[in-house]
Amino acid sequence: MKSLLRVLLLGAAVILSACRTSASGGDVRLSDFLDPRADSLDAGPAIRRALAHCASTHARRLILPGGELRIREDLLVEKYQFISNNDEGLKRIAFDLDGFENFTVEGAGTRLLFTGFVSPFSLERCRNVRIRNLEIDFTRTFHSEATVRAAGPGWLDLEFPAAYRCDLSDGCLRLLDDEGRSYPYSSLLEFDARRREPAFHVDDYWLPAHTIPAERRADGRIRIFRPDLKATPGNTLVFGAARRLNPGFVLSDSQVVEIHDVTIHHCGGMGVIAQRCSDITLERLRVVPAPGRMISITADATHFANCSGKIRLLDCTFLNQKDDATNIHGIYMPVVRCIGPKTLRLRLAHSGQYGVDFLREDMQVEVVDNRSLMTYARRTVGQVQRLNKEFTEVTFTEPLPDSIRTGHLIAADEAGPDVLIRGCRMSGNRARGLLIGSRGKVVIEENYFHIAGASILFEGDGNFWFEQSGVRDVTIRNNRFENGNYGSLGWGAACIAVGSGIPDRAASRYHRNIRVEGNTFRVFDPRIVNLYCVDGFRFADNNRIIRTTDYPAQFDPELFFRFAECDHVEVPAHVVWQEE
Repeated sequence: MKSLLRVLLLGAAVILSACRTSASGGDVRLSDFLDPRADSLDAGPAIRRALAHCASTHARRLILPGGELRIREDLLVEKYQFISNNDEGLKRIAFDLDGFENFTVEGAGTRLLFTGFVSPFSLERCRNVRIRNLEIDFTRTFHSEATVRAAGPGWLDLEFPAAYRCDLSDGCLRLLDDEGRSYPYSSLLEFDARRREPAFHVDDYWLPAHTIPAERRADGRIRIFRPDLKATPGNTLVFGAARRLNPGFVLSDSQVVEIHDVTIHHCGGMGVIAQRCSDITLERLRVVPAPGRMISITADATHFANCSGKIRLLDCTFLNQKDDATNIHGIYMPVVRCIGPKTLRLRLAHSGQYGVDFLREDMQVEVVDNRSLMTYARRTVGQVQRLNKEFTEVTFTEPLPDSIRTGHLIAADEAGPDVLIRGCRMSGNRARGLLIGSRGKVVIEENYFHIAGASILFEGDGNFWFEQSGVRDVTIRNNRFENGNYGSLGWGAACIAVGSGIPDRAASRYHRNIRVEGNTFRVFDPRIVNLYCVDGFRFADNNRIIRTTDYPAQFDPELFFRFAECDHVEVPAHVVWQEE
């Protein structure tokens, strides 16, 4: 009876405190919703109560208490989400900001420590929302790391830290947490333990079965087997997460969102993914590994699909994530059937785009040849009928061109966002740096790049990823490019390169108007620029090229610039470079 009375009194105190916190439009303190005894192990229910109170009172700010909050997956909000370039599914969400306007989450330096398959933040249909001054980490990462202790023909002996529990099932390796959750993996990649970056010119080992044959040795180490397996003892072998289930921040159909002074040590997908959003600012966002880890997050640091307005990345740090620093693009939908003179059946062709709808009535679209990626017609959408997450039927206000064929592409005919990327530091990650595909004005300035592949890549393709690109106005100035292209040879052909999938290049001038001014290229690999299908490129004579010997390479100045199927290219007649 006394125990019941204490619970009732505590509940009443929490309710009264919450009522005092914000009658309407003011500040709400999460500490007023926390029960120190119950919520020290799981603050998720308290966060849920506090956000419900914020929504009902139109509060302007939720203030976190500082210190560390532990958050489990058990009692969180659950939603099925389609997230561009991540995996769809039923998500458990800690901070579910659905429809919030004029609202700030003030972290006050709080460390959010998650356990299980949790999506930390979801912002859907929000306007004028800010997230500030907090840190995100997980008790067990979605990827796994091991130290290579010995190597032989077709085998490696690995030592896993205690955080990565190993189990052998049917002669294959399973990786778990201490509560028995399984963490599937689909690739292996070797990282240089001294340099803390992908090892020199290594490739991914892809594992379609999401496992690898293994045995436990007498000394407790795990020996894995594969005929082509190689690695250097002392280096770190990273088991890449099989799926992108839980990004750090998911932004959908939102306007004016700012993330300031946030550190993401880990999450199970991209750090920040925005789709169909406008006016996004990321300032002093840090994606960095926690002490003792090689990897920060399991996919891109940031990613933007079919966004508009302005995208600003200011003074950010992106270190050791398992994919690119950013990717900014639209979405192509290939034609699967011409139903009538004005009607097409379209498909979201890549599984990472399923459910990410973007077509709407009255919008302008472009009609694109998938072999050249050149636009040959434009139309206005009259009606949209979504059949399911893959297929949509669209009727246009005008008849379709006679030349339209199965495989041709439909995409939004919009300029895309203006992009400013300034003062950012990018290093140690797998793959590339900036994948730029916006047709708005793009400025990339005063950044530091030390990237395993291409530092800046102009992407876009209509046959595999189905990502709309085709830049129109790009300025790259006053950046420092430091020893790029040290990783897999498939991650880029130069510091600045085109990587678009264009089968018919002779007919294509997909990218336009790229200027490179006042940059320093400190490189062991002489490949500075490699472009194709570009109309308008200028490499100013105030760029500096400095040769280093930090990695082994044949340094041939003839490889500085490579152009194919390009028009209006300006490079200095005599490129001056210097030995370090």
